[in-house]
Amino acid sequence: MPRSRRPGRLRGPLLALALLAPALLGAAPDGSGETISLAGNEPGLRLDVTLTRVVDPASPTGPESTGGDRLVATRFSLENTGTAVYEDSPAPSAHLLDTTGRRFTGTDTATTAGPGFPGTVALGPGASAEGFITFRIPVGAEPAAVQFALDTGLADDVGHWSLPLA
Repeated sequence: MPRSRRPGRLRGPLLALALLAPALLGAAPDGSGETISLAGNEPGLRLDVTLTRVVDPASPTGPESTGGDRLVATRFSLENTGTAVYEDSPAPSAHLLDTTGRRFTGTDTATTAGPGFPGTVALGPGASAEGFITFRIPVGAEPAAVQFALDTGLADDVGHWSLPLA
C-alpha cells in the first residue's frame, strides 16, 4: 500500500538533521567557530564571516527594559576578503531562528557580553572587525540557528550556523 505525503511530515526529522549536522561535522560546542565566505550583490564584495561566541541569556548594559524578552548576544568576526569596500549595518544583516521557525532580526542593543558593532561598519579589502549582535526573543523560545547575509541581510549568499539545543 503506497504511503501518502502530507505537507510538514518531514519537518521534524529535517529540523533534527539540520541541528545535528554541525555536531556531526565537528563544530564547536556552542555552534560557533566556523568561518563562511559570503558574497554580496555587488562585484568584488566578499567577507569571511565567523560566529565566534553565543551568550544566552545576555544582560542589557543599562536600565533598558527587555520588555519581557530574553536577549541573546552573538559575536561575529568579519574580514573583507574581496576587492570592494564593505560598508553596511551588521545588526540587520543577522537573523536568529528558533526551533519553531520564527525569525528574529539582529539589533544594536548593548549587552554586558561585550561591545557591539557600530551602526555602520566600513572595511576596505583585507580589513576586519569584531562585535556583538543582539537578538530579542520570547522567554520560552529556543535558539536553533543564526544566519548572516551581506547587503543588510538581502544578499543571496547566506551563512548559516546551527546552535545546540539547551
